Formats: sequence, structure tokens, C-alpha cells
Amino acid sequence: MENSNSYRILLYYKYVTIPEHETFAKEHLEYCTQLGIKGRILVAEEGINGTLSGTIEQTEAYMHYMQQHPLFSDMIFKIDEAGQHAFKKLFVRPKQELVTLKYDTPLDPNVTSGKRLSPQEFYEQLQNEDIIVLDGRNNYEYDLGHFRNAIRPDVESFREFPEWIRTHLQDAKDKPILTYCTGGIRCEKLTGVLINEGFTNVAQLDGGIVTYGKDPEVQGRLFDGKMYVFDERISVRVNQTDEDITIGKCHHCGSPTDRYINCADDTCHAQHLCCDDCLEAHGGYCSEDCRINDTKSQAL
Repeated sequence: MENSNSYRILLYYKYVTIPEHETFAKEHLEYCTQLGIKGRILVAEEGINGTLSGTIEQTEAYMHYMQQHPLFSDMIFKIDEAGQHAFKKLFVRPKQELVTLKYDTPLDPNVTSGKRLSPQEFYEQLQNEDIIVLDGRNNYEYDLGHFRNAIRPDVESFREFPEWIRTHLQDAKDKPILTYCTGGIRCEKLTGVLINEGFTNVAQLDGGIVTYGKDPEVQGRLFDGKMYVFDERISVRVNQTDEDITIGKCHHCGSPTDRYINCADDTCHAQHLCCDDCLEAHGGYCSEDCRINDTKSQAL
């Protein structure tokens, strides 16, 4: 019988030039399929970004395999223990960009990202009243959980950030800005954009929220709510202290909840926060229109 932590979830990325990245992606898919892991791995000319799950033996084998490759010998893996797979399928896909940005201004190759702060340094900076804390994720991720006093980005996808920055942060170019995201990959791009746009004091949380929550000294302090993750878990705890609170609000009634569900209407599937009472009352639909639409579809 397997124990409760017989699986692992790996999160990793590295910006590094991968020659013939499409060929690499094809070969990597074959290896991962043979190994039996599941997850989502993106491969671009600019690097690799992955999150996957497997048994302890499978994940150990995968990390060893990657670290034998000269391009990835120093790649850092963030590891979570789990009782089962966190993914249903395996995807290994070639992409133009690891994080879709489509930025219209070439980034300065000499300044690729902002200053990297350890969890302890980031925690100290969070307590500076003059600091601007910018969440580098999407709005629905922020709504589930975020660092205290962080700005909620009004974006539904990462590619909207350059225009949002130009619209909302133009008066803050000389102010200190802290950025963060789930694992660090988006902030590398985001801080590069900020610097390119003329911001002079930009830093990022090295390793992202995942690393921050595991730091034994900080223990996730000043992060309120849960962290959204792109696998079957949906959300995970970050703040390991008694300060942990629920800040997500039910889409229907506004009561506190950290439960994300997909709309029961197959033509919608909008992900929304929903408390237990409203899950029963609304049947898993995000709106009455979706309930009506789904009822009509089932009647056909």
C-alpha cells in the first residue's frame, strides 16, 4: 500500500537558449512518456518551463536526467510532496515564448530582470511603506491569495501587462517596486519590461511564492489566502503560521471561500470562487444564464 506522500510535484524553469527547440520538445516528450510522468512542459528557443507529477522514483529519475544535460545542470526544482498525480495527462509542447508576452519593444539584452530577493529580503521589504508591491499574475490568481498590500493587476493574461504598466504606473518610475509570481518565471519577464519602460528600482521574489512559503524562517508570513496552482490541486497553502486567513470571496454571495470550481455549463467552464452553500444552491453554474443554457443543451 502506497503511503500518503508517495508522489511528488515538480515546478521548474530556466531561461537558456535551446538550439532546435522543436526537436528537443519531441525527444523530451518521448522520454517523459516512457518514464510515466504527467504534467505540462513548454519548450522554446529561450528555455524550458515545466510542472509535472510522478512517483518519487520517477521524479528523482527526471531530475537526474535533466541535470545530466549541459543546458540544465544547474536548474533548480521546487518540490511538493503529494499523495497522487496532480495532472491527468502529459503535454510537452514547443512554443514561441515560455510566457506569452508579445512585447512590442525589444528587451535590453544586458538587463534581463530586476534584482533577485531571497524570501527573507522580500519579507523585510514588504514592511517598507514606500514600496510598491506588484502581483505579476492574473487577476483570478490574486483574488484567491496575495501578499498584503499588493496591487491587483487588472489583467486576464500576461500579455496585457505592458499596456497596464503604461496606463497605471507611469508616475512611479522612480519608486521601489517589488514583483512576485508563482515560481519566478513571469517576474523575470515582468521586471525586464519594467526596466525597459524606464523604472529604476525593480526587484523580484527569487523562486516565487512557492519558495517563499517553504522558507523555514519566513514561513509564508504576510501572504494572505491561498496560492493558485495550475494543476488538479487548484490551490495550496502558503502562510504556515496562525496568521493564515481566507480572503477569496464567493462569486455569488461574497462570503469567504478558497474553493475554485469550473462552471457546470460545458460551453462556459468559467472558473470561479464558490462557497459550499452556493455550490449547492446554484448547482455549480456561474450564472443563471449558464444554468438555462445547459438545461436547453441537455434537452436537445
